[in-house]
Amino acid sequence: MLTGFQSVHFVGIGGTAMASAAVAMQERGFQVSGSDQDVIYPPMSTFLASRGIIPRTGYAESNLAHKPDLVVIGNAISRGNPEAEFVLNHRLRYCSLPELLKECFIRGKRSLVVTGTHGKTTTTSLLAWVFESAGLNPSFLIGGIPSNFSQGARFTESEWFILEGDEYDTAFFDKRSKFVHYLPEVAIINNLEMDHADIFGSLSEIQLSFRRFINLIPRNGLLLANGDEPNLADLLKSTPCPMKRFGLGVDNEIRAGAIALHPDSSEFQLGDTRHKIPLVGELNVRNALAVAACARHCGLTPAQIQAGFDSFQGVQRRMTVRGEVRGIAVVDDFGHHPTAIRETLRALRVRFPSRRLWAIFEPRSNTTRRNVFQSELVDALERADAIVVAEVARLEQLPLSERLNPEKLMQDLRLTGKPAAYLPTVESILDHVVAGVREGDVVCVFSNGGFGNIHDRLLTRLANG
Repeated sequence: MLTGFQSVHFVGIGGTAMASAAVAMQERGFQVSGSDQDVIYPPMSTFLASRGIIPRTGYAESNLAHKPDLVVIGNAISRGNPEAEFVLNHRLRYCSLPELLKECFIRGKRSLVVTGTHGKTTTTSLLAWVFESAGLNPSFLIGGIPSNFSQGARFTESEWFILEGDEYDTAFFDKRSKFVHYLPEVAIINNLEMDHADIFGSLSEIQLSFRRFINLIPRNGLLLANGDEPNLADLLKSTPCPMKRFGLGVDNEIRAGAIALHPDSSEFQLGDTRHKIPLVGELNVRNALAVAACARHCGLTPAQIQAGFDSFQGVQRRMTVRGEVRGIAVVDDFGHHPTAIRETLRALRVRFPSRRLWAIFEPRSNTTRRNVFQSELVDALERADAIVVAEVARLEQLPLSERLNPEKLMQDLRLTGKPAAYLPTVESILDHVVAGVREGDVVCVFSNGGFGNIHDRLLTRLANG
């Protein structure tokens, strides 16, 4: 058990979950400090600053000179990091963030864990808000900033703890997926696809990790699994816990029927109840269906669930309109997996019917920098009317045989009849877009990073027209 500490230092505090947990711990009375290698970008930089936490830029032994009682080491930190080496050399007490949560905050609570390749942040945020609006005051940890809460983590005295369960590894000293630490009573698996090619060598390795997660659900718990996901089928043939399938197909025990998609909302039928959500697209119907199923299992009424749906304000960087200038809308989206990009573009077609749609994509994640999704990216991006791909981040760090081939990507996209450009800098992208946009266009920027503040810079260029 992790007990008897007061001062905590977060190594890698700029990550969404790390920053959120650091703020939540400060609110509980802990003395919090932190560091990160790079300049932290919004929304996490402004989020930390608003709570008076000023991270130290760069990792250095001096950041730990005050000898904190506990050091939380982020999963992006590896051996050779000055602070990690200082911790080991001086036998300082350390742990991963998931371990900290498990031993200090989750144990003894009723843990609801949302997992899957896509939709985790939105689904977890919606579930947490449904419980909050019902007066249940849940603890939560979310890898983003839900607009209803303005922070991604909160630790309360409630019996409920709602967590976004990531399959990525825990730390350099613990290579298990993060979600194995979260003591699930009820687990949602939204979907399962190949991702995180830097730590998983194949889809079967990811399936094994999810199988281990399923094995942690108790017999008095529940697994809610997407019955429409073929990559889950084998995992659901025999489970050690009760299980129900949810989805759109007729074979699901929990099914969304009579779906209606509108530019500002979506509707679906669940049993005798008609639900409406202020979210767009089929992807969000699936997310809301999982939330409704989980909340009903936990004792909430359909009316309580709908009240939460009605007042949900979304999540930052999920189809977020950053501004509109001269009739041109600029949208920010965290999408960095081909399926997420494809489904977001489909949803944007519903939200902005009959408007020309641009997709600007930054291949920045450890998977999209690789050629794992060489063909899948074509299928995803061609859903836009015009495509711009930024220079692949840190391409030289990958073996030639593993690299995404941007030239082939451009060639394949142009074969679909869509104009596509591969441009090396944010400035060149801005020049290209400003020269080509016209009134009524929607420009969606897909990136899991700061992308050189391209959204605000584009809005400024358009305003100065």
